[in-house]
Amino acid sequence: MSSVLEAHHIVKKFPGTLALDDINVSFESGKVHALVGKNGSGKSTLLKIFSGAHAPTEGEIVLDSEKIEKFDTTYAMSKGIATVYQELSLIPTLTVTENILINRIPVKKGGLLDWHAARENVRELLKQLEIEISPDAIVGDLSMWQMQMIEIAKAMSFHPKVLLLDEPTSSLAKHEVESLFKIIRSLKEKDVIIIYVSHKLDELWQVADTCTVLRDGRLIGKVMMQETSHSDLINMMFGQVSIPKRPDDLMVSDEVVLEVKNLTRRNKFENISFQLKKGEILGIAGMLGSGRTELLKSIFGADPFHSGEIIFRGEHVKSANLIRMKKLGMALTPEDRKHEGLILDAPIGDNLCYASLEALTPNGMIDKAKQKQYIDRQVENLQIKVADTSMPVSDLSGGNQQKVVVGNWLNTDPSVIIFDEPSRGIDINAKQQIFKIIWEQSRKGVSCIMVSTELEELLEVCQRILIMQAGKFVGEVIPDELTNEQLYTYCMGGM
Repeated sequence: MSSVLEAHHIVKKFPGTLALDDINVSFESGKVHALVGKNGSGKSTLLKIFSGAHAPTEGEIVLDSEKIEKFDTTYAMSKGIATVYQELSLIPTLTVTENILINRIPVKKGGLLDWHAARENVRELLKQLEIEISPDAIVGDLSMWQMQMIEIAKAMSFHPKVLLLDEPTSSLAKHEVESLFKIIRSLKEKDVIIIYVSHKLDELWQVADTCTVLRDGRLIGKVMMQETSHSDLINMMFGQVSIPKRPDDLMVSDEVVLEVKNLTRRNKFENISFQLKKGEILGIAGMLGSGRTELLKSIFGADPFHSGEIIFRGEHVKSANLIRMKKLGMALTPEDRKHEGLILDAPIGDNLCYASLEALTPNGMIDKAKQKQYIDRQVENLQIKVADTSMPVSDLSGGNQQKVVVGNWLNTDPSVIIFDEPSRGIDINAKQQIFKIIWEQSRKGVSCIMVSTELEELLEVCQRILIMQAGKFVGEVIPDELTNEQLYTYCMGGM
């Protein structure tokens, strides 16, 4: 039987902000509905209202002609609204069965847990969803896309009428995205209302039937995907926007600032060698699991390496560590900004200064005047949209949070910056701002290494790209000489 989820005159106000302004929209079952908008557009707020995490200031949510009376996640789930967030909620030390049926394991007569029945229930659920994962597998041993599948299976175990998917492909490689889309299409055929939030616009034509666009808290429109062009969607999200390409004035010096020789970390990467020149923007392309992030962390000293050598600005480093590499002038903006790049509850200003605390505390006490200079400089230079830097950094949009991560490291005046997935979870406008920051650092003679799952971004931003497969470098390409499709082919073993 068909279902309809409706938002009637939804208004959501936060202190000093009108996040949603009179939103009226409906979503029908048997379709995949994309929900898009730039950071700060209100899409995450609307998703959280649907999920019960936020209550609207005004208006009502109606599911199948029944008004949602309470706004908490448990109540929303009881009414048939399930959510899969970008940050997975699985417990890595538990099995697939334990994660899917957490707090809901069947009980035998006498009060003992019926593990056999639990495994069979999960096995049947996974079979229905065509997910080939053992109910007894430990979740921490699974790949990222398998965890994403288990998260969806967990949501579907509640037999929801509505499934909210928040950036479900942000950590997935291209072939894994196809597997996810297959699951989503099968759920559509089961008459589930699917609302799909994503910044990856190119995906929408593959999986979505409709697209609802928000801008600055207002509903811009709802369109059929097959009747809408990429430029139409961009214009709805941002108004008229021009997407800049890599500037022609970026110059690469002959001076080698970083050389990696035969670097090896067992079971992660092997015999990695390359040079990075002053002012160069070097991309590392590869599928998830190729060893890209592990390599970056070992170069930066966050993780060990077992053999090989790093020569950084003339200094031979045979055992890197974070303190030493930072002092030498290296910086890394991590893939997972919320857990590794920021302290979310701490003020924006503090987050802009953590990496430079040594320079700010010459006498063991923070020099407040100097700290303010550091904060103001990055807020102005990076155009971080913030009214008060004493606010928690968690209050910022994804794009502005990423700028804070970058600004934190720019305050150390690095000579090499490693960018691991710098555009993850941010909108197209914020991405272009991040790319402009990278280009500006190149102009100043700062060398950059960039990793991105979105391979087309490497073609857009970088001057040279190294191809990584199964922990090894297998080739080098020049972005101006190949297409996006060719780069994907190379990364998947087609060189």
